Amino acid sequence: MSAREQRQVASDAGLTKHRVVVEAIRLADREGVEGLSMRRLARELGAGAMSLYHYVASKEELLDAMIDVVFEEIELPPEETDWQSAMRRRSVSARQVLARHPWAIGLMDSRTSPGAAHLRHREAVTACLRRAGFSALMATHANWLLDSLVYGYALQEANLPFDTADEFAAMAEDVYLPQLPPDEFPYLNESAAALVAADYDPAEEFIFGLDLALAALEPLRDSA
Repeated sequence: MSAREQRQVASDAGLTKHRVVVEAIRLADREGVEGLSMRRLARELGAGAMSLYHYVASKEELLDAMIDVVFEEIELPPEETDWQSAMRRRSVSARQVLARHPWAIGLMDSRTSPGAAHLRHREAVTACLRRAGFSALMATHANWLLDSLVYGYALQEANLPFDTADEFAAMAEDVYLPQLPPDEFPYLNESAAALVAADYDPAEEFIFGLDLALAALEPLRDSA
C-alpha cells in the first residue's frame, strides 16, 4: 500500500454514518442542498469519495438521513396539554428548526423512504389530533393546513431582505417609504408609516397566522 493510500485509510477510519450525515447537514446549512455532492462531502470530511458509500448507498439515502435528523430536532406535541397548545409548540419548534436548516423546507414532504424520527413525528402529530377528537380525515386536513403555514412562512422568512425588526424599520424608512409617495400610494404609505411607528416585528406574523388557524380548526373536532 502506498503512503497516500495509507493516509487515506487512516482518514477514513474515523468515519461513521452519523458523522457523514451531520457534516452533510452543516454543508447544506452553509451553501444549500444544491451544491451537495458525495465528492464535495468527502472533501469536507477529508475522506475518499468512495468510502462514503459504506455509510450511505446514494445521495437520495443521504438526503433521507438528513431530513430524518431535521425531524428529530422538532419538538413533538406534548401529551400533557390541550391540543392547541401542543400543536402550537410543535409548529413554533418546526419554524425554528427550518430557520436553521432552510434547505430542508422543500424536502420535508418529498421523501418516499422516511426514517424513524420522521415517522415518530408524523405519528405523534396524528395522535395529538385524533385524541383531540378530530376524525382521521379531519386530522389530515388539520395537519396539511398547519404544515403549509409552517413551510410557507419558513420559506418566506428565508427570503426576506432583513433579519430583525430594527432592520425592517430601517428599510421601511430608507427604502420603502421613498418609493411610496402618498399622493400615488396613499394606503401603502400609510401602512408603512404605521408599521414603523408601532415598532412592527414581521416575525409576529407567524404566531398571528398560527393562532388563527388553530382557532378555526377548533369547531371541526368531533366531526366525521
